Amino acid sequence: MNPIPLINYKWKRHFAFIRVCILLLTSVQCVAQDTKPDTVKVGIYITSIHDIDFKQKEFTATFWLWLNYKNLDFAFDKYLEIPGAKTVSTSFSQTISDSSNVYMLMKIQCVMKDSWRIDNFPFDVQKLRISIENSQYDSSALVFVPDTLGEHYDKRFTLRGWNIDSCILSSGIKTYETSFGLDTLSNPISKYSAFRVRMSMHRDAMGIFWKLFLGMYIAFLIAFMCFFIHHDSMDSRFGLSVGSLFAVIGNKYIIDSTLPETTSFTLVDTLHGLTLFCIFIVIAATSYSLKLAKNGNADKADQFDKRMGIAMALVYLILNFWFIYQASMS
Repeated sequence: MNPIPLINYKWKRHFAFIRVCILLLTSVQCVAQDTKPDTVKVGIYITSIHDIDFKQKEFTATFWLWLNYKNLDFAFDKYLEIPGAKTVSTSFSQTISDSSNVYMLMKIQCVMKDSWRIDNFPFDVQKLRISIENSQYDSSALVFVPDTLGEHYDKRFTLRGWNIDSCILSSGIKTYETSFGLDTLSNPISKYSAFRVRMSMHRDAMGIFWKLFLGMYIAFLIAFMCFFIHHDSMDSRFGLSVGSLFAVIGNKYIIDSTLPETTSFTLVDTLHGLTLFCIFIVIAATSYSLKLAKNGNADKADQFDKRMGIAMALVYLILNFWFIYQASMS
């Protein structure tokens, strides 16, 4: 018996098996590439934003949320997630489904964390953000599409002391640099589709500005009046200046107690620092005027007080106007 045809037959069987495996793998890859994530159309209508707390870095939002999708397994009543929320409560939920579509409507109230920008406080512009995800299905299973028809917030509700500039809806991909403990993932990155809301608003600043800084300006005016007190009453001049110094420091501590901690130099720090420096100049000028008076140069002391008073007033007014203008226009 000739063994060569038998060997050729075995090799042909091996090649045929390998070819079938390659075809199967190719077909699986093609199917995986053709698989597209399901689309979830989502919309929002904000009815209220309140309890804005700068110190605790949080605000409370109440809104209607609706979703349209086809896959019943998405179950947003169970798997809805709002990253960055301290608390989430649903006061109303309704689901209408048929063989081809699911419509879900919910009314949600949540307390959101936020990072406030206070560099130009009280002339600050803030952006409030709300993000929504599905905690069970990543971006390969579903993607959000914003429903942009109509208004996105109730224009009748007002934020005390604030004006709403815009409300923008968008969708994107949130990347988590972790595998969440799944050993099957070679690359420790998980991606989830996210529906995002960004509301921009600015503050009605002038009223709160004068409430906060009126004490500081009165303290400076008291120190400034020292230039109009005769050099015979130097003790009174020193007493008023030092008292004004402590009044400005107390005013700064009161304002800082209402703001979150920050490492940046804010407008509040700039104005208080300028006032403290100017009061220090008043004390230094009073000392020099006292020296002139004790040396028998009373006329020179009076002229020095007048010139220093005019120069101090101009410098203080110009610098205050410049810093406030820069903050209000930022």
